[in-house]
Amino acid sequence: MLGLVALTPGTAPAAAKTTAETTAPRADSGLSAADRASLAAGLPVAPKAPLGAKPKGPNPLLALAPDASKLDYSGWRNYLGRQASAKTAARLKALAAASPAYRALAANPPVAIDEAEPDGTTGSNESPATAQLIDGFGTGLGEFAKARILGSLDPEAAGTPQVAANPEDDGSITLAGDTGIDTVRDGLTTNAAIGDGPHGRQSGDGSNDFDFYEIHAVAGKQITVATSTPTGLLDTVVVLYDATGVARASNDDSNGTLDSTMTYTVPATGTYYAMVAAYSGLPADPFDSGSGGGIGDPTPPTEGPYTLTVTVAAADVDYFGVELKAGDVLGATVKGSPGYLTVYDTDPREVHGSDQDASFIYPMASPLPGGGTAATDYVATKSGWHYIGVRSGEGAYDITVEAYRPTLQSSRPIQTLFLDFDGERVNTGVFGGTGNVDLSPFSAFVANWGLTNADQDALIDAVVAAVTENIKKDMVDSGLNKKFRLKILNSRDDPDPWGEANVSRIIIGGTIAESGVGTIGIAQSIDPGNFETEETALVLLDEVSQPAGPEDSFNTYLGPQSDKIAFVGHALGNVVAHEGGHFFGNWHTDNGDARPNVMDSGGENFDVLFGVGPDGFGGTADDVDVDFGDDAFSPAEGFIGTEDTLGRVAFGVTS
Repeated sequence: MLGLVALTPGTAPAAAKTTAETTAPRADSGLSAADRASLAAGLPVAPKAPLGAKPKGPNPLLALAPDASKLDYSGWRNYLGRQASAKTAARLKALAAASPAYRALAANPPVAIDEAEPDGTTGSNESPATAQLIDGFGTGLGEFAKARILGSLDPEAAGTPQVAANPEDDGSITLAGDTGIDTVRDGLTTNAAIGDGPHGRQSGDGSNDFDFYEIHAVAGKQITVATSTPTGLLDTVVVLYDATGVARASNDDSNGTLDSTMTYTVPATGTYYAMVAAYSGLPADPFDSGSGGGIGDPTPPTEGPYTLTVTVAAADVDYFGVELKAGDVLGATVKGSPGYLTVYDTDPREVHGSDQDASFIYPMASPLPGGGTAATDYVATKSGWHYIGVRSGEGAYDITVEAYRPTLQSSRPIQTLFLDFDGERVNTGVFGGTGNVDLSPFSAFVANWGLTNADQDALIDAVVAAVTENIKKDMVDSGLNKKFRLKILNSRDDPDPWGEANVSRIIIGGTIAESGVGTIGIAQSIDPGNFETEETALVLLDEVSQPAGPEDSFNTYLGPQSDKIAFVGHALGNVVAHEGGHFFGNWHTDNGDARPNVMDSGGENFDVLFGVGPDGFGGTADDVDVDFGDDAFSPAEGFIGTEDTLGRVAFGVTS
């Protein structure tokens, strides 16, 4: 994970059946077992951009990428965090200049709220059930929709005496050094090094050096593992395993540095194992110290000294209740000590926990706050009390909480989504591409799926039907929002409305080479509340129409028994709806768990997003209807909780 993350193992989707009689076998990803272990733990393996520099390649939070191993999650996290304050200031300045309504709102200062729990104490607002309620907050008449909450985190103190480093080899769970935590101490500091064991570059076989630390902890306590590298250039990652070898939490880069800080609230008393390694690459088997995939390029250094601090103590967690109406768009950001900011809904369940500020991704029309150590957002699907929580820190904090109504509600227009199959000249620079380019039309790819020009109309019908079912019919049928209004047009049947008010478009055509963007799909922004109603997304067709083998190609799932038009239309419709889901307010969801979701991230397990059923073939009777709905956030992207991807769209598009 790229931050404070709890990993819950999911059920792997069924692999496609590929035989010589049907289709070519899937291509090997070429990844080592160690790299696959890293990706499974939510840690990237791609080369990392220099700290603070803009990474190469598409932003993984916006892109439906073909290959997760090539995504620089850490570099983008660092870049977005460093840009958040400037982007937020620019957004809000532009809004104030353009919108009298926003100027009026901005003129009202936030209402200051002091934490009622006295400094230096805990216990009075530690859960949603005991949250400090903020009366009067809301979007109705006579209510205030901006609050500034001032408080302090005061966790249990834990000593960190200096102890000697583990003797080598300590490169696995079975060889871990016992920290004595929960038996003779509650914390420690030690100086150690990556590279001094029997599997280091200089001192051993070069497979990779790992340092494991055994920790005993009781339920409810918080394990904190932090590295610093004051005398070297080592770039660390930290992972916490349980006694069975399952990765429960991880971190790469924290506090704007290449050092790592990971916290984990212990669900059950037991023994856990903290591991320190160099970026990138984990052991393929945490019980085997020699299962690393190699150290790699020594520039920048992948070995060197570090200082480790581990504590197990009771954390201070503070919650504040705000009353929202269905459809309210909530944004929050925190400055100061907390490393984690979260929102709970009316159930209450966690619906958007964050240890990062990715508000850079909001469009310029969004009024939501950002620019702190962490930012979060939520679109309320039910009226009632919701809860803002902070944790993972010690000392003073300053939370900004704001609520807005969906922008379309005020003037009652209808949002139009235009599906453009004709090929367009597009400035792909907004997606990280090469600038103004010509993208090939949809018709140029139809033959790649074994279809003819005569099949094109039926295929477009199938795509439009799938998009309409996902992003319109399901929204209406949900009953969440009786004011949901969305018009879906397409370039075959309708005049091109692009450039008119409240028209967003998805261009379906073109290639990676033409666009200069290494992705299958990419949206212009993630826009909770749909404040920017005129955006563009791309769905490129070269990857999904390549010969059978790679798991991101539709052809991999086609056999003699497949209805090609039904499958390609359904799968492509899911991809198109996915991109629309972004600029209507959704982040990525977990593509490796047992719940298919239209917002599942790319990189792997494409059969799930494409709706391939248990038989491994598309276009057969057991194909899956993949919908928007509840799912966990993508583990690699730094968020925790259950995202209601249907609810965000249903209320973001409101007339």
